[in-house]
Amino acid sequence: MRLEDFFSRQDNTFLVSRQQASNFAKKIAGDFNPIHDADAKRFCVPGDLLFALGLHQYGLCEHMCFNFGGMVSDNVPLQFPKTDTSEISIRDGKDKEYLNISRSGECSADHDLISDLTQEYVKFSGQTFPLILVPLMKAKNVMINTERPLVIYERMVINIDDFNFQAPTLELSSSSLEVDGKRGNVSLKFIVSANGKAVGHGEKNIVLSGLREYEQDKIDVLVQDYNNRKKTI
Repeated sequence: MRLEDFFSRQDNTFLVSRQQASNFAKKIAGDFNPIHDADAKRFCVPGDLLFALGLHQYGLCEHMCFNFGGMVSDNVPLQFPKTDTSEISIRDGKDKEYLNISRSGECSADHDLISDLTQEYVKFSGQTFPLILVPLMKAKNVMINTERPLVIYERMVINIDDFNFQAPTLELSSSSLEVDGKRGNVSLKFIVSANGKAVGHGEKNIVLSGLREYEQDKIDVLVQDYNNRKKTI
């Protein structure tokens, strides 16, 4: 993966076009959420790409937390400041915060390690729908609005126990969905492994909006449409 293909840069300001975001979502993350289509009215840069840009700019630390504060549209000038602080705020030119990064512990700037971990993470993340989300929604008898599905990143945490690894893989360790009215809070916990042992762990949190009673026939149509979209690549 050449991350440089998915953004343009002016000093410490990063810009992502609709096409770059869409290409990353579909070709790298395997994420076919309609809000990442280049021609989508409710377009949004993938949270996985923002996560990748954060690691690209600041390296990988033992403990990192990414809090997403808003949907990033195309060509928003995201300012990634040069800093050694433990708290980093990613804002646009109007001082609106889109991402907050907290970091602590030992850090690594190993390009190959960061690239391999990033690619494995976004591949894992792209499996969220329908493989993980549909069974969770069915178990809780709720579903997203199938006509205007909205699944948004809220937070991502990663903890690395040992930087001495190559060719990492990510595996889901547990998943849950908590329902609060029309809002759903999803937690996906994962293990980072390499060479047959765990070298880290993390958690991805997602918000589901507009929940309503589960209807299998509508979910079947949504999943079929999603799978059909994959065939267009």
